Amino acid sequence: MLRLQLPTDPRWVNIVESNIGEILSDHAWCEQKAATNAINLIINNSEKEDLVSAMLEISIEEMEHFKMVHDLIKERGLEFERERKDDYVNELARYMKDHLDGSREAGLIERLLFAAMIEARSCERFKVLSENINDEKLAQFYRDLMESEASHYTTFIGFARKYAEKIDVEKRWQEWLDFEASVIAKYGKKETIHG
Repeated sequence: MLRLQLPTDPRWVNIVESNIGEILSDHAWCEQKAATNAINLIINNSEKEDLVSAMLEISIEEMEHFKMVHDLIKERGLEFERERKDDYVNELARYMKDHLDGSREAGLIERLLFAAMIEARSCERFKVLSENINDEKLAQFYRDLMESEASHYTTFIGFARKYAEKIDVEKRWQEWLDFEASVIAKYGKKETIHG
C-alpha cells in the first residue's frame, strides 16, 4: 500500500533499544510537527471545507499522540529532551520547495505529498518497531500508532488526488517515492524515528 522502495533494516531497532529516551523524545517532536503541518494546511486552504475538517481531526489526533508519547516519557522517568533537527524531513522539505512553481495548486499538492511521504515512512518505521522491539508495551504502542499513520497517509494522498487539476499526482507521487528512496538510504543509523 505504501509503495516505499527501500524498507527499513530491522537491525535499526537494536540502535533504538540502546536509547529508548532518545527515540521517545524524537517521536514526541515528530507528532507535534505533524500537528503543526495539518494546522498550516488549514491556514493556507481555509476555503476547502472538507480539507479543513480532515486537517482539524488530524491535528487533534497528532497532539493526542504527542501527549501519549510524553506520558510514556514521564512514566519511565526519562527526560523529554530538546528538539533536534530532523535531517530526513529537512531534505524532503527542500525537495518540496524546489518543485513549487508559485501556484496555489502546486503549493497545496506538494504540501500534501510531503505530508503523505512522512506519514508513509513513519508508518513503516512503526511497523518495524512493533515487530522487532523487545519491550512488549512499546511493541503494542507502535502497532496501534502504525494504523493511525496509515490512515493519515491515505487522507493526504486522497486530497492531493482530489485537488490536483493541472498536476499529474500519480506521476508526481512516483517522483516523490524515487527521491525518498535516495534520501532514506542515508539513514537508519540513529535512535530517531527517521534517523
